Amino acid sequence: MSVLPEGFPPAARIKDLKARVGQEVSLQGWLYNMRSKGKLAFLLVRDGSGICQCVAFSGDVPPEVFERAKSLTQETALVLRGAARADERAPGGVEIGIKDLRVVQQGPEFPIGPKEHGPDFLLGNRHLWLRSRKQAAIARVRHQVKRAIQDFFDEDGFVQVDAPIFTPSACEGTTNLFELDYFDEGKAYLTQSGQLYMEAAAMALGRVYCFGPTFRAERSKTRRHLTEFWMVEPEVAYLDLDGIMALAERFVGRIVAQCLDRCREDFKELERDTSKLEKVVPPFPRVSYDDAAAILKRKGVEFTWGDDFGAPQETAISEEFDRPVMVHRYPADVKAFYMKRDPADPRLALCVDVIAPEGCGEIIGGGQRADDLAYLEGQIAKHNLPKAAFEWYLDLRRYGSVPHGGFGLGLERTTAWLCGIEHIRETIAFPRMLYRIYP
Repeated sequence: MSVLPEGFPPAARIKDLKARVGQEVSLQGWLYNMRSKGKLAFLLVRDGSGICQCVAFSGDVPPEVFERAKSLTQETALVLRGAARADERAPGGVEIGIKDLRVVQQGPEFPIGPKEHGPDFLLGNRHLWLRSRKQAAIARVRHQVKRAIQDFFDEDGFVQVDAPIFTPSACEGTTNLFELDYFDEGKAYLTQSGQLYMEAAAMALGRVYCFGPTFRAERSKTRRHLTEFWMVEPEVAYLDLDGIMALAERFVGRIVAQCLDRCREDFKELERDTSKLEKVVPPFPRVSYDDAAAILKRKGVEFTWGDDFGAPQETAISEEFDRPVMVHRYPADVKAFYMKRDPADPRLALCVDVIAPEGCGEIIGGGQRADDLAYLEGQIAKHNLPKAAFEWYLDLRRYGSVPHGGFGLGLERTTAWLCGIEHIRETIAFPRMLYRIYP
């Protein structure tokens, strides 16, 4: 059953209007803004795919339709019909000359008006803030990042394998887990990462990845952290650190190129300087941890060898390059228990972080996994992890163990970098943070 009023032509989406110039169409959407002047009413209408200027002229419509158009409140749901005509001054280059307009629902004054609002107010009204032009543009970029991720792995022969959300053990330490009671099985945790399960899948399928939500109970309030975020984690059998870095730079290069191709209008809405993104092509610079530490020393940035890099250090390192930089071979003591040691220097792990430019921080962390059973058993004991919970993981070293590795890319940090926005909270529809779980 059609929701269009009788006599209305088939509905068109705003993003497709250029192909409908000269035709009569219907639009189904919401009023974004309205201004009237004499015998003219200018309605900016959005439908999720874009914004269109729709013009009501008192001489072209019945008096009641013209009065209706002038009385609409922001975010009124409406359906209109009219002629699509080219106008380069209008958003998208097309406007609609209104012939009829019907109100689906008209509410009171919209809470978010054309004025400055504080972040607490906007986050508390996130369900409505999503309707703004900037937030809609960010959502569309995020969609294209996800699409590029899946396109890349599909074309590269990977199999997507879904990792569990509930896990019986920690993947990267026990201090930042969300713990819960799991029926009669005792304690369970919300996943920090699907990586351990991808290692099992890689031994079966060779090239795999998982893509889904992960959870970190870090008491962090920085602009780079969420308690619930999405991560994509590829894992590949018979892959060493050099291969992992080559895969990571091809992967990031593809995401950026595909988004540049498909998100031009959204980047324009976000006032993103895309010339910086156009420089993001492989190969990426590869810098050892020691060389990165030397950069920090030269720049006078406070740092002690053996520590992990925080936001100030990552920003200082990234300022030296016009594209993502790959920092490899960190001290093993600051990395996860499953990282393989560097045979040339056992103090170091065969790992890599990819740090995005423009102060956006780490977007990828990964490395080669320890493939020796005795070493991994020692690591589990050293970190006081429950061996029984990891017996299945140790089986991967008992039966057909091979060199292998992979990485995790954070969807929200990557989207924030591509969009050129400062805070990660705007990159997901309903952010979960230390002091926010509403709406």
